[in-house]
Amino acid sequence: MSDYPASIDIMEEGPREGFQIEPGPIPTADKIALIDALSATGVQRIQVASFVNPKLVPGWADAEAVVAGFTPRAGVTYGALWFNPRGLERTLAFKDRLSVTGSITVSASEAFSKQNLNRDRLAQLDAMRSHVTEHLARGVAVNRVSVQASFGCNFSGTVTTEQTVAAVADAMALADETGCAITRISIADSMGWANPAQVERVVGAVRSRWPEPAITLHLHDTRGLGIACALAGLRMGVRNFDAAVGGLGGCPFAKHPGAPGNIATEELVFLCEEMGIATGIDLEALLEASALAERIVGHRLPSAMLRGGGLAAHRVKAA
Repeated sequence: MSDYPASIDIMEEGPREGFQIEPGPIPTADKIALIDALSATGVQRIQVASFVNPKLVPGWADAEAVVAGFTPRAGVTYGALWFNPRGLERTLAFKDRLSVTGSITVSASEAFSKQNLNRDRLAQLDAMRSHVTEHLARGVAVNRVSVQASFGCNFSGTVTTEQTVAAVADAMALADETGCAITRISIADSMGWANPAQVERVVGAVRSRWPEPAITLHLHDTRGLGIACALAGLRMGVRNFDAAVGGLGGCPFAKHPGAPGNIATEELVFLCEEMGIATGIDLEALLEASALAERIVGHRLPSAMLRGGGLAAHRVKAA
C-alpha cells in the first residue's frame, strides 16, 4: 500500500551544503547569484550559509557577506546552519533576513558522532542540553530533531532501525526535559547507505512511535539510490525533503571525495511532477539554476536531469 502526498515541500540546501565541500574558494558574488536564481524558481525554503568556524569550513568564511548580499523574495524562507553559541550569535545578527529556529542533533552511529562532532553519544547529548538552553535563553525556539547516519556508517558499518529509533528517543527525551515542542524529525542518510526498503522500515518505525511530528528525509546519492529512496519516502507519505540543486554537496567528514552529494533538487521535482505530486517549482528555471551552479563550481555536477533536461519541449513537439 502507498500513501503518496498531494504535494511536497523541499528545503534547498545547495548553496549552504554545496559550497562548503568545494576544494577551491567560491566568490561571494557567485554564491549570491545562485541564491537569487533559486529564489526565482518557486523553491520556498533555501539554506543560504553556514555560520561555522572558517578554519574548519573555509568555504563559509564569507557567510556574513553572502547573507547580507542576496535579494530576499516574497514567499521564500531563508535559513542558515550553526553549531555553537558563536554561530548562533552570528546568525541572529541577520534575524531580519533569516528564519532562526534551533535543532537537537544526534547520530544513530556513535562512530560518526565522534568523527563528525568529536563527541560520543553522552557527550553529544550534554552538548545539546547546553545548546538548547542557550537557544531558549535567546528566545529561539527549538522545534526540530535531526538524526545523522540514520541508515549506515562508513566508520562502524550497518546502522539498524533500532539504533535510529533509539537516537530519536534520546533527542525527544531531551526535548521533553527542556520543554521543547518538536514539530519535525529529520532522518539523514549522511553517507549514502540507505536503500528503499530500509527507508520504509525506518520511516514506519519512527512514525509509529512519534506520529505527530512531520518527517523530513535528507538523502545522499552516494551510491545512486537517492531518488529510489525518495520514492520510498513518498510511498510512505513523507512530504518534506532536503535536496541540493545539481546534486551539490555531501558530508565533508564522510570520506567520500568525488562522490555525489545530496539528491538533486531537479530530479526530485521531476519525479514528483511526473507522478502528479505538486512541488510549486518551475523545473525549467531550476535547471537553469543547476547549470549556473555547475558553471560556478567549474566541474561536472552529478545531476542526470542537468544532462537530459525535462520533457516539456518534447511533449510540445509530439503534440
